[in-house]
Amino acid sequence: MILLNGKETANAIKQDIAAKVKEMVERGERAPHLVAIIVGEDGASKTYVANKEKNCQQVGFRSTVLSFPADITEEALLQKVAELNNDDEVDGFIVQLPLPKHIDEDKVINAISPKKDVDGFHPSNVGRMVLAEEAFVSATPYGIMLLLEHYGIETSGKHCVVLGRSNIVGRPIANLLSRKSLPGDCTVTLCHSRTKNIEKFTKDADIIIAAIGVPEFLKGDMVKEGVVVVDVGITRVPADNEKGYRIVGDVEFESVAPKASYITPVPGGVGPMTIISLMKNTFRARELKLKK
Repeated sequence: MILLNGKETANAIKQDIAAKVKEMVERGERAPHLVAIIVGEDGASKTYVANKEKNCQQVGFRSTVLSFPADITEEALLQKVAELNNDDEVDGFIVQLPLPKHIDEDKVINAISPKKDVDGFHPSNVGRMVLAEEAFVSATPYGIMLLLEHYGIETSGKHCVVLGRSNIVGRPIANLLSRKSLPGDCTVTLCHSRTKNIEKFTKDADIIIAAIGVPEFLKGDMVKEGVVVVDVGITRVPADNEKGYRIVGDVEFESVAPKASYITPVPGGVGPMTIISLMKNTFRARELKLKK
């Protein structure tokens, strides 16, 4: 069993981005600029944005965080999005989700310029991704692809089972792995909460992407020997320790790992790859602007 170490992989990619940014600045160009909008006081959102800031500093990006109170109006938020769309000094920006209930998330996402949508959520980018055209791919699926590529995981002709059908992870990764690409060329089965006899599919899988949102859902008796497992889930569950909780994924690591050929740890697997993918998208946005 080999751990798919997202932290080490992300660090290697980070060094490559930092070197390219250094070259860009030495040519007299400005560094890429990533902006994050955060609304309210959600702890997980603040942690993610703080990690984004740290990674921006490490690769030489300019990073800006715009914080707004939870009671900001939808109109005011959309106005800020419009300002960022028209700001030539901003290469990419994200609106951290979730947003307060009085704000229509889809309306906000659709208002972001596809050329600055480094989260890859705009329908234009999603559609172009499905058509295998140039697009910003959402960070977690993109990160999974980079992780599989880094470790040279054979995907061509393999049966991949994706657990979860979210628009953020499940559906895009299913599409990416079915494409004519490397990684890719998988036969993909998408399972979800309404799938009957889900073990029938997981036991036949060569690769499993677990993004179903249920802590330790995938057990050792649900997989075959030699399976490759990518665990996207991350949940705090009560534990008798100093913190009062432990972090687990959607995979019961102790029972699945002995049967796996490759498996991601939680934490330290997909998480670091999500942020580094955002960095790659931002660098790409800057490159595309320079080619104009």
